[in-house]
Amino acid sequence: MSKEKQLNIRNMPIEPCSFDPLTGFYRNGCCDTGDNDRGIHTVCVILTEEFLVFSKSVGNDLSTPMPQYDFPGLLPGQKWCLCANRWLEAYNSGMAPPIIAESTNIKTLEIIDIDLINQYTLN
Repeated sequence: MSKEKQLNIRNMPIEPCSFDPLTGFYRNGCCDTGDNDRGIHTVCVILTEEFLVFSKSVGNDLSTPMPQYDFPGLLPGQKWCLCANRWLEAYNSGMAPPIIAESTNIKTLEIIDIDLINQYTLN
């Protein structure tokens, strides 16, 4: 991970996504990415009940607490750094959650088209 602040999809310094719950591949509150982030956790979303149910149904249970991993389980309305491919999978299934553009990493644009992102952006 670079020590410099990473950019968002608006080509500005990325803003934090969430500190409560603490999100990001590096658990720094931002959707920063780097060579070790194979899942590309770059999309800051507002979780919905529909998305959480969908994610669990495809093998990524984000709602069940896992204390052994210090993971509280996520709730609708919370913000979270989501894998870009998981967001795209949810979109293709009609379950994509809203995106926070200022907190979504520019690296996301390598996977998701900006026009599609803009359709789901809240800000």
